[in-house]
Amino acid sequence: MKIKRYYEDNILSDISPGKVLVILGARRTGKTELIKTTIGLCNEAYILLNGDDIDTHSILEPRTESNYKRLLGNIRFLIIDEAQEIPEIGQKLKLMVDTIPGLKVLITGSSAFEINNQIGGPLTGRMKSLFLYPLAQLEFAFHESYIDTRRKLEERLIFGSYPELSSIENTQDKITYLKEIVNNHLLRDIFAFEGIKKRDKVINLLQKLAFRTGSEVSIEGIAKEIGVSKNTADKYMDLFTKVFILYSVSGFSRNRDNEISKMKKWYFYDNGIRNALINSFNKLNMREDLGILWENYLNSERKKYLDYKRDYVLEYFWRTHSKQEIDRIEEKNNKIIALEYKYRVKNVKIPSEFKQAYPDSKFYLINQDNYLDFIT
Repeated sequence: MKIKRYYEDNILSDISPGKVLVILGARRTGKTELIKTTIGLCNEAYILLNGDDIDTHSILEPRTESNYKRLLGNIRFLIIDEAQEIPEIGQKLKLMVDTIPGLKVLITGSSAFEINNQIGGPLTGRMKSLFLYPLAQLEFAFHESYIDTRRKLEERLIFGSYPELSSIENTQDKITYLKEIVNNHLLRDIFAFEGIKKRDKVINLLQKLAFRTGSEVSIEGIAKEIGVSKNTADKYMDLFTKVFILYSVSGFSRNRDNEISKMKKWYFYDNGIRNALINSFNKLNMREDLGILWENYLNSERKKYLDYKRDYVLEYFWRTHSKQEIDRIEEKNNKIIALEYKYRVKNVKIPSEFKQAYPDSKFYLINQDNYLDFIT
């Protein structure tokens, strides 16, 4: 079943003359399918190029106004999939939009590092970015009843929500698919970067981060564990964020002595990728990491929801040296919301130190009963 993506209804309005719209996201999250949908929705001629195709490189290689005008002719809608694979694509697109009046450009990219390096500078003021995640519960809601959603919760906590999983029924086939994404796509993008040669160290670091999902991580400490320098570990973790495997959350503090603020927590964009890295696909009643799965799932789904709704907040965790903690803090317009995640627990009290320090904040428990209100 094809799942409708949240951007489908408004993507054409985000594409405008003289501008480049960039759709960013990990490989296999549906960027190419979104392009196909966009083509079906538009009522104009277009040219579609693929950055993974060497012929595309040859066509765009002569960086001249005459070459690009000859390529486009009277067409004013250019689409490039996986644009980061094309050398100097930023300079080439800048020349196009500067010299061809009315040109609209839509590109996709699966590496923020390469896209930002190649495009960010040349296209300053000419570019808009959207992020495409694995399927969000917000998107499943287009097709599912409440009963279906609750029935599939365990599956999503374990296997995640990459689009193609929706059409795979067999459990072993789901596992094979996720391992293929990790080994042939996500890791390939990491190892493509110059200087990344220690495959075993990279995988070891990812696995350690998978086991420590939702816990504060000392970069110096984890670097010693895997036998690399702190700078090397920093470099690897930065790459993990730029190919959209992981993201970090900082500690919330208002300079109070007892609050931890220097360390970060790390989360995976998708539970299935996290579980594939550590080869852990047991059912929930056989797992000891249910709390980790629940926290990672809710944080990631909340991130999708807020991004798609363009409702931007500052996100943190909160913890003190005396080990009082709250899973998530959201701050917007100087208002603070504190959120505690418990899969089965029905009632929990706000930590006393937090209540005393931030008496005007709101505190909520997110569990199985109310989680959909939080992410849809």
